[in-house]
Amino acid sequence: MTPVGRLTVLYDADCPLCVHLRHWLLRQRQLVPLDLVPAGSQRARKLFPDLDHASTLREITVVGDRGQVYRASAAWIVCLWALAEHRPRAHWLATPTGQPFARAAVLAAAKWREVLKDPGRQGGRPVDGSCATGHCEVPGPPG
Repeated sequence: MTPVGRLTVLYDADCPLCVHLRHWLLRQRQLVPLDLVPAGSQRARKLFPDLDHASTLREITVVGDRGQVYRASAAWIVCLWALAEHRPRAHWLATPTGQPFARAAVLAAAKWREVLKDPGRQGGRPVDGSCATGHCEVPGPPG
């Protein structure tokens, strides 16, 4: 029996990388339906009134329909687990051998988000307004 029937992914809507990953998740065939909700939004607060919403803006958070809360690498793993093409990888990432790779992916994403918030940007978007259409480019790897 499936432990969850639906997952809600809380993502940072002001982060181009997070928005890119949201679109990627939506394009995948889902074995478990994913609802993608902006972290800290009124909808998120209404759905999960007892959740620490400030922390959901700092790290990816996924909430299961039975009240499970996954954060950081566990959240990435459960997102992959929900996808048909990526479930086997999620099972591997949940093993002691795979967990360091999951943590590394989360740390890499955090570094990208940090780069996006450099002095020439506001809220993850360039100050020059090039994201005015809502189609920001995801930067290359830092360094």
